[in-house]
Amino acid sequence: MERELNNTPVPPEDDPWAVDAQSAFLELLLRDAPAVEYERPLLEARARGDTPETLARLERAKLLALRVRSVLRDLQRRESELTALFETANDLTGMRSLDQMLRAIVDRARHLLNTDVAYLTLSDPERGDTYMRVTSGSVSARFQQLRLGHGEGLGGLVAQTALPYVTANYFADTRFQHTEHIDAGVREEGLVAILGVPLQLNGRVIGVLFAANRRERPFSHAEVALLSSLATHAAIAIDNANLIDDTRRALAELNTVNQRLQEHTESVERAAAAHDRLTDLVLRGGGIEEVAAAVGDVLGGQVCIHDLNTAATPPPCCEDPAVAEAVQTALHSGRTARAGDAWVAAAAAGSELLGMLVLRGIEPDITGQRILERAAVVTALLLLIRRSATEAEHRVRGDLLDELLDTPDRDPESLRQRAARLGADLTVPHVVAVAESPGADVGRLRLAAMHIAETTGGLAGIRGGRVVLVLPGTDPTAVGRRIGADLGVAVNGPVTVGVAGPVEALPGFRSSFTEALRCLQTLQALGRTGEVAAPTDLGFLGLLLGDDRDVDGFVTATLGPLLDYDARRKTALVDTLRAYFAAGGNLSRAKDALHVHVNTVSQRLERISQLIGDDWQEPSRALEIQLALRLHGLLDRGVDLGGNRGRG
Repeated sequence: MERELNNTPVPPEDDPWAVDAQSAFLELLLRDAPAVEYERPLLEARARGDTPETLARLERAKLLALRVRSVLRDLQRRESELTALFETANDLTGMRSLDQMLRAIVDRARHLLNTDVAYLTLSDPERGDTYMRVTSGSVSARFQQLRLGHGEGLGGLVAQTALPYVTANYFADTRFQHTEHIDAGVREEGLVAILGVPLQLNGRVIGVLFAANRRERPFSHAEVALLSSLATHAAIAIDNANLIDDTRRALAELNTVNQRLQEHTESVERAAAAHDRLTDLVLRGGGIEEVAAAVGDVLGGQVCIHDLNTAATPPPCCEDPAVAEAVQTALHSGRTARAGDAWVAAAAAGSELLGMLVLRGIEPDITGQRILERAAVVTALLLLIRRSATEAEHRVRGDLLDELLDTPDRDPESLRQRAARLGADLTVPHVVAVAESPGADVGRLRLAAMHIAETTGGLAGIRGGRVVLVLPGTDPTAVGRRIGADLGVAVNGPVTVGVAGPVEALPGFRSSFTEALRCLQTLQALGRTGEVAAPTDLGFLGLLLGDDRDVDGFVTATLGPLLDYDARRKTALVDTLRAYFAAGGNLSRAKDALHVHVNTVSQRLERISQLIGDDWQEPSRALEIQLALRLHGLLDRGVDLGGNRGRG
């Protein structure tokens, strides 16, 4: 243009009208007049009748002015576009949301290119196609949900070739592949002219930016360049958004890792503190009760520790099927196991279950469960120590019991001192008991017997596969019943107990043991499993089994109510009973022997039933009564029956 202006002929100085006409063109340029006004100076010159040379120069000046006007308009448009791009870039820097960025770019593209619709599609690597991401000016739901396969439609062609494409009439253009669903969406939106440019990031197409009209129109190279610039901004915005998302994810992962590290550190510190506390307990000689208190304090719940090897009776929680199953699970896994609202850890030595820890009142986290497991290990160690000490004490008690029953006269004072060190006082009366339970675990029975002996100040041991106890007491039957009940609970079955005593001197333990064993064997022979008996409880059998043979006591226990009644009332119930048995239960012969009426015999027999019970005629009871009647007759005659005093 500069060369052309320089070559423009200068009007002669003697042609002022021509100079004024050219000045008019400058004024038109200055005020950006419409193109039609540039004809006015020529029309005025023709009206004045200017020469053809003047008219030619004016025509030349008009054309140059119009070209200058076009250049200025291009510059203005370019300035406007650059300003818009700068504003777009400036706007994008303040946005953090990818959706917000892409919508701003699409809206700006629609505004700058003055189109009806603008939209942007992005690639979907998983499905291998592109999908509609953002639209501006769209009114069709189908169009807004379009997906374009590789090479399908104008957008598919742009994505495939990475080149911009323009079509003034979409449906008449055969350069790209038409598909039914894409054409239906474009038709429903009413689009005709479409311009698409690729969004490229690091050499690969990630999407397409479109500008479209609902009527035919050409898109100039400048518009293609402008839309391409916006596409570049969109690609940068997507890249920045991806970087921001990656940064956010990295920060989130870092925060997560940091939080986990912090939680792990706190967990380690918490576990270490618990370990130090438990170790200190062990070194100070603490027991499992202190361990339970310490763990409960650390975890904030209630911890119970059950020693399954030394408890006389199983803890109540062991009878809960859920707890029993959890204990087995914990034993085999080495981890805590849940049982309802409780958490259980097994204190074990290898596969041997020594005890269990039961935690209630809280829901422990992983660290809490590990602390409970560590406490179970410490508990197992303490239980092993306790078991070793207990077994040693049991051996001492068993050895002492053997000496007491076998050689009580060898060193009586030493026996008393050794018993005192075990908490047993041999200077007070004791009862000797021998117990047995068919089918029961002898070890469990022995363990329960040892517990009874330790808690009552007695001795216990095993002799001939049976449990032997020596406990303080003066009533053998009462002591035996207590022993039978406690042992029965321990083994969950019937326990038969024979007792004898009380023993007040050391030599008497051996004979009392023999009597208690005889009572046990007698009960078993009679099929009276699960019962307790002393010699006096066995009637005439006890009389035969007892070493002292207390005949007088047997007679009194059997006939005492009748003897007392005869003594007070001056009656002859004992003689009537003797005559009745002698007559073989025949009332007529009995009344002849007694020289009374038969009704008198019947009345006396009714009185006898009232005094000693209606079952006195049962075979076993009748045998005892007849034996007592014979012994009573011997005593009345002053016969010595084994050191018993005579009667009369």
